[in-house]
Amino acid sequence: MYALVDCNNFFASCERVFRPDLNGKPVVVLSNNDGCVIARSNEAKALGIPMGAPAFKYKSLFDKQNVTVFSTNFVLYGDMSMRVMTILAEMAPEIEIYSIDEAFLRFRGFDLFDLEKYGKEIEQKVYKSTGIPVSVGFAPTKALAKVANRIAKKFPEHTKGVYVIDTDEKRIKALKWLKVADVWGIGRRFSKRLQTKKIITAFDFINLSDAYVRSEMSVVGLRLKKELEGEETLDLEKSTAKKSIATTRSFETMYTDFEDVKERVATFAVNCAEKLRKQHTHCNSIMVFVHSNGFRKDLPQYRRNILIKTEYPTHSGNDLIRYAVLGLKTIFKQGYSYKKAGVVVMDLTPENEKQLSLFSSENPKHQPLMQRIDAINQSIGQNKVKFACQDLGRTWKMRQEKLSPRYTTQLCELIEIVV
Repeated sequence: MYALVDCNNFFASCERVFRPDLNGKPVVVLSNNDGCVIARSNEAKALGIPMGAPAFKYKSLFDKQNVTVFSTNFVLYGDMSMRVMTILAEMAPEIEIYSIDEAFLRFRGFDLFDLEKYGKEIEQKVYKSTGIPVSVGFAPTKALAKVANRIAKKFPEHTKGVYVIDTDEKRIKALKWLKVADVWGIGRRFSKRLQTKKIITAFDFINLSDAYVRSEMSVVGLRLKKELEGEETLDLEKSTAKKSIATTRSFETMYTDFEDVKERVATFAVNCAEKLRKQHTHCNSIMVFVHSNGFRKDLPQYRRNILIKTEYPTHSGNDLIRYAVLGLKTIFKQGYSYKKAGVVVMDLTPENEKQLSLFSSENPKHQPLMQRIDAINQSIGQNKVKFACQDLGRTWKMRQEKLSPRYTTQLCELIEIVV
């Protein structure tokens, strides 16, 4: 049996752990630069606030309905996620961390266990240890575990946060209830195509022929169909190094000057280099892109990217800055107001399997230099040591006007208890 454990309204729940006065009240969390709503409490959902709602359009509603608004606090959310996943790893033989707030668990040899009771133990232990509420769905396959979890979350009064699909009767009843658009792995575009053919529910989907599903959705869709039929085709995925690493950000304001955009791109390249070293990989190519402000229709629009092959595998901040700035010089055009830029490093290879070049090689001083920089930044604080092309007198930050403290990772921001 598989279980999918999903944290309920995770970002909003993280904020409520340290602000219990917000329990039962509407809470939303905004995206980078306080742009759009990316998390809502149940109370906020009841007010009709949609996912992805632009914050500036809903400001009057937030004020009128006393909605508490938070900027994204990824440091806090990441730490709380790690605590939840650590607990789940202790309660299951095998685990796949699917996202920041979801994990698949596999239970082999639990045939004589009362899984509903065990699911409640998982829910209670996570809540007692972290304050984060979770829903748990058990089923014979990963896709059905997703369905079971959805039922557990949708009907908390009846399920108490735990639901088990352990019979064909329960499976068929669940699939007849679930809309095909809500099936895990069926995207919005394909769900619309299915609906035009009167395929409304997940049960309708599994009644399609294998040949049709494979021709329309390839072998991936066929595996999903088999999973919904109760046949296990998807295994737990092992943790692997990333195949590409990206650092992209929207700017606080629009920039027209090359030097301003260059500083941002150089900083993104440094960040990518740090991530490469952390997972012990090199990159063999780097992509740089820039975007103007697509929301400003009154301004001329421009977006462009460029891919550059590196002369040798590298994770040196010096090298990646050089390539990133070279790429930016190629695609940058005067006369546009730039709102976003990014750096993506690709073609990653293990650092201990380096392909040497006859005509060029990495400066041997870079490796020990990067190690010292990483050690200093880790010991006294991130970004304390910067490269010369980064602005030493200015700290670049996203707009986060509603940012909560980093309660669990910064001593100076610990919660204060007044007796």
